Amino acid sequence: MPHAKDPQRELFARQSRVRGLMLGLAIGDTLGAARGRLPAGGPLPAGVSTQLACFTAEGIIRAQVRVHHKGICHAPGVVLHAYSRWAHLQGIARETMRRRWNPYDHQPWPDGWLAGVPALAERRGSAPATVTALSRIEQGEPGMATASRGCHALTRTLPVAATGPAGIAQAAALAALTHGDPAAQSATAHAVHLARHCLTHTPVRPDEAVREALHTGLTALPAENRPVTEQEHALLTAALRRAVDEPAHPGHLAGLAPDPTAPAALLGAVYAAASFPARTDIRAALTFAAGAPDGDSVACVTGALLGAVHGVEALPTDLIARHELAWVLDTLARDMTLELDDSPSGMEYVPAWDPHWWERYPGW
Repeated sequence: MPHAKDPQRELFARQSRVRGLMLGLAIGDTLGAARGRLPAGGPLPAGVSTQLACFTAEGIIRAQVRVHHKGICHAPGVVLHAYSRWAHLQGIARETMRRRWNPYDHQPWPDGWLAGVPALAERRGSAPATVTALSRIEQGEPGMATASRGCHALTRTLPVAATGPAGIAQAAALAALTHGDPAAQSATAHAVHLARHCLTHTPVRPDEAVREALHTGLTALPAENRPVTEQEHALLTAALRRAVDEPAHPGHLAGLAPDPTAPAALLGAVYAAASFPARTDIRAALTFAAGAPDGDSVACVTGALLGAVHGVEALPTDLIARHELAWVLDTLARDMTLELDDSPSGMEYVPAWDPHWWERYPGW
């Protein structure tokens, strides 16, 4: 007889894969920035994609808290607020941010526990389109976005994959906060869709889990993600097929991902992840992805996809142990899963079971 479902076991399994996505993203980002050659010892710095992904996850949690308490929420606006807290910590347009979010100094700002993490105030790379757009925040969301199709629209949005179909539908809107190019927005939506399938796929053959998840996601993409064009779908399908037929070829990777754009990051990551389908090959996959012309973005997305399929336990322990934001990422992943599964801060007629949750994740 089949075993009865165990809610705790199911929650643990979901958390493992969301934690894998977040931490895989981070170690891929760091390994990519180092071009695959990390120092032998010492802490590993986070990349800017990882910093922004932290604030995406926090924004997701705070948007969900707002829904539970207020009943209505414009999620992209809450995530925009999260990116503004990152910008303030970074010293970007601080007075502009203060006027936009706390003009009367009625409360301490930036708020929430993430604003107290020192490593998030450190410069860890360049995100020019995101910074330019955030600096225009007083113009309002429609007037903020640049014309960029850069990779950060995609890499920072990957945590949305944990939210399910309703949240995934917001992926392109989150990219559009800062990146106005339609190709960047489409690639972001497609990446989040594929990451969602990596999080939820039950493999028929465990040694082919990555390829199975990506194939399932690509097969479903035209039906579940209407913005996909025939050309975009053909390119993604061809990248997966090439990984099966001719895996881990540096020339193929360079051809698929020649620049630091969102479409290139996705195509390169699909090829890199599917070239190394075994659970034991994650380090090799990330090292290979780091060799792309823009290794940061390709390895970042590759790590997220592989971590989502295999779970956090499969990631290289030594890299996670050394990463400066490992605890932060792990906490956000666990809290995001908890918030989506339950409501620790309660609801209008339901008391909180964690009295400090609202303080950690204010719902605005």
